[in-house]
Parts: sequence; C-alpha cells; structure tokens
Amino acid sequence: MTAALLSRRVLTLINVHHIRHLRTQSTAMLAKENFDYDLVVIGGGSGGLACAKQAVQLGAKVAVLDYVQPSPRGTKWGLGGTCVNVGCIPKKLMHQASLLGEAIHDAQPYGWQFADPASVRHDWAKLTESVQNHIKSVNWVTRVDLRDQKVEYVNGLGHFKDAHTVVAVLKNKTERELSAKHVVIAVGGRPRYPDIPGAAEYGITSDDIFSLPHQPGKTLCVGAGYIGLECAGFLKGLGYDVTVMVRSILLRGFDQQMATMIGDSMVERGIRFHHRTRPLAVEKQADGRLLVRYETAGEDGQTSTAEEVYDTVLFAIGRQAETGTLQLANAGVVTAEGGKSDKLDVSMPDHQTNVPHVRAVGDVLYRKPELTPVAIHAGRIIARRLFGESDETMDYRDVATTVFTPLEYGCVGSSEEDAEAAHGKDGIEVYHAYYKPTEFFVPQRSVRYCYLKAVALREGDQRVLGLHFLGPAAGEVIQGFAAALKCGLTMKVLRNTVGIHPTVAEEFTRLAITKSSGADPTPATCCS
Repeated sequence: MTAALLSRRVLTLINVHHIRHLRTQSTAMLAKENFDYDLVVIGGGSGGLACAKQAVQLGAKVAVLDYVQPSPRGTKWGLGGTCVNVGCIPKKLMHQASLLGEAIHDAQPYGWQFADPASVRHDWAKLTESVQNHIKSVNWVTRVDLRDQKVEYVNGLGHFKDAHTVVAVLKNKTERELSAKHVVIAVGGRPRYPDIPGAAEYGITSDDIFSLPHQPGKTLCVGAGYIGLECAGFLKGLGYDVTVMVRSILLRGFDQQMATMIGDSMVERGIRFHHRTRPLAVEKQADGRLLVRYETAGEDGQTSTAEEVYDTVLFAIGRQAETGTLQLANAGVVTAEGGKSDKLDVSMPDHQTNVPHVRAVGDVLYRKPELTPVAIHAGRIIARRLFGESDETMDYRDVATTVFTPLEYGCVGSSEEDAEAAHGKDGIEVYHAYYKPTEFFVPQRSVRYCYLKAVALREGDQRVLGLHFLGPAAGEVIQGFAAALKCGLTMKVLRNTVGIHPTVAEEFTRLAITKSSGADPTPATCCS
C-alpha cells in the first residue's frame, strides 16, 4: 500500500469518526433542548436580578438561585445581594447619619438653639435598627417583585453538575436540579481576611458592621480602599475613636493626588493613620477587648513592631469572588489567569465565559468595575441580547463613581496618572481649583480640601479625559458631568457652560487655571 493511499484511508477514518461524533453530539443537544428553564441565574444580587427580570419580560422562563453563607461572625441577610444588604445602601445611610451629626453642630451659628449642644449623643442601637428595618423592607419588596414578574426564586446555594445543569442545595440540605439552556453567574464577592492569627475569629468586615449588635467603640480599620475609608469616616462622624492601617497607598486605582487629599481631610477630622503598616495578630483579652500586634516599615527600610488595644477591628483589605463553591470544573468553566484568579474572564459583547452558554456579570468579573449600577446595566444587556434580539453592548469605559468619605470624592474618566501615561506629560493639561462651599461660610467649616480638577488633552478644543471633585454632594455633582464626558465634553464647552449659582457643581464651569501655569488656584471671592 502506497503512502498516499494509507494517508487517504487514515483521513477517511478520521472523517467518519468526526461525523459520528458530531451526530452523537447533535442528538445529545437535541435531547437537551428540553430544558427546565431558558435561563438560570446563580446569585440574587443587583446584576443577577436585573438580568432575570429583563429576561422574563422578554418571554424567557427564568429561575434565580440565592443563598447567603454566614460571615465568620455569623452575619446573614436576605435577598438582594451586597448592595442592598451590606454595601451601598446601609453605607449611604450610615454616612448620612454621620453628616447629620455634623449638621447639628453647624446649625448653631445659623441661629438654631439647643439647651445643651454638648450633650448631643448618638444611639448606635437605634441607627442599626433603622438601617436593618429598611433593608428587610427591601428584601421583602424584592421577593414580591420576583413573584409578580414570574421569576422563580430558589433559596439555595447553587453549583454546576454539568454544563447545563445547576444544583441548588436548599436550607434543609436537600438538593434540587435545574437544567438550563443559558446560565448567568452573578455570585458577587465577599470580604477577605488576612492570614494572621485571630483575624477571622475576632475581626469583622463590612459584612458585619451595619448590623453590629453593640457599639463599635475604639475601632481599627485595616485597609485604605474605599470601603475602609468610608467605614472609618462614618464611624468617626458618629463619635468613635478611629484608626486606619495603611499597608501601601490610599485608594489604589484612583487619582493619587485626590487620594492624598482625602487622607489629609480625614486626619483634619481626627482620624489617625498608620502608614506602611500591617497587622500581625489579633488577640482577645480577658476584658473582651482586642490586642492588635502590628509591624511598620520605616523609610530607611527597617521595621518596628508595636501593639494597641481596640474594641473593634474591621478588615477592609479587598474582596474575593464567590466562585469557590460553584464547582466550575463540572461545567468546564475556567477562571482568569489560568486559574490563578478567582474571577471570571468574559468575552465581549456577550459576557461569555470560555463556555459559550455560561455568562457572568457583576463583581465576579475580572478587571471590570465592581459597582452596582454597572452590574445592573450589564445584566439587562445580557438578557436583551439573549432573548430580545438586541445588539447592545456594555461600555465599561468612563464609569463614574463616588467614595463616600466625610468629604466626598466623585470622579469619572482617567486619573491624572493614567492620562499622563497614555498621552505623555506634554500631551495633557490639568485645570484645577480650590473653592469655598457657601454653606461652609457661616459655621466656618474647613474648606482646605474642597478641590476639583479636569484632566484634558492639550491639543485642539481640549477633550476632557477625567473629572475629579472633592467636596459636599460629590456623587450628585459628578453624575451629570459623567454624561457630558461620555458625549465628548471639551474644555471649550465646559468653559462656555453657565453654572448654577451658588452651587458647588458650578465650580467645574469656572475652571480656568492650569497646573502648568503655576498660578494660584485658590479663589479670592465667590461671585466674580
């Protein structure tokens, strides 16, 4: 037999085998078309619920699985995910409580009289009761909304049995299998603990602080990301002694000039910072208080150790995706970076994992903004693409956000560092200014850190790359300007926009001084 004939026979055998394999696969797929659901969503947070409700409105049969495993301190909550229960909502409510305390003292110079202003005290139990009552009402409304919209809610911890079958482990430990044509992973994340003695046993996280059954007292916040700084800020505003432990920098990923100013403004309010410091151990003492041993790196490279006693130690050192319980291997789904990450890398525009009919949304995504409105928007787009013949795509660029520190920080677009890295120092222009909020005048509140800047291209009409605002109501201010930036805002347009006077938002329309000019960005008056 010639080599050519042998080669043809081998190819024929391969082709026959391939055709048989395809026929078998096709038959299996045809059988599989009889799914229980068009879509199963694993995770009942903002992104998962938005996807599920949108899919049902487009005619799909949908089930949502949601189950909260208790934190190491035993904290649990209801349907709605991180944002509703232990994130944005309770955080904003406690931030508001802190601002109200500040406003009480501001009220005196405005003419409001109190019998004894010094006797004003905050009731932690009343605050947590009010916050939790609101959260429970949202949990209930969410369940009713799912029922009304014909989304089946399964209170079970989900994992994959195979690529099209999800198993729900119910509260009574029984299991229920759900087959689905499409699966969306929306399990979000949970706070991490450092690998040190006593951290998980005695420390708490943002999972616990909003329902803490006792006053936090003297508190150590470990971590200087936005969660750590926000918690430190409202706790100080409520009257507690607060220290922040910073391993490296404040607000990694944010504009670092703004981050430094936020830290300085918090120091001005009496919050202490331990820089270049990490905890080594947490030990519970006989009186119930917590002894924290920690290590600080000096500027000379030498390290020193110390210890201090606190009533509460709150860890805010980052979050990890809740993919560990999903048994992803059963579905063939792999995590990012070859399994080194706990997050899922998805392909745009369909948010597909490496398994085409398995998608992911929200905080579980690799290198995507971990923000509630981002998850909601993306979840709806996934549903419309799957069931509504939509060709919409999710745009993850220039997403606005706000850090709710005592003096709030709102931003959208590029940081000054990122803009300089992308366009060169000579390719950008930074307009900046300090300003004086009118409402700060009478109580003589500090305006030292009320500051904003616009990062723009230097050429032409100077397209705006990023906007940064530090001051009151920063979230409300930055939202409108975020839409303008998405529309191609330029400094020429911004300067030709007439501001609303007297507001803090109008300060963006008054920007005229550049960093490169070296001119003083401090205003002389408010009305000229």
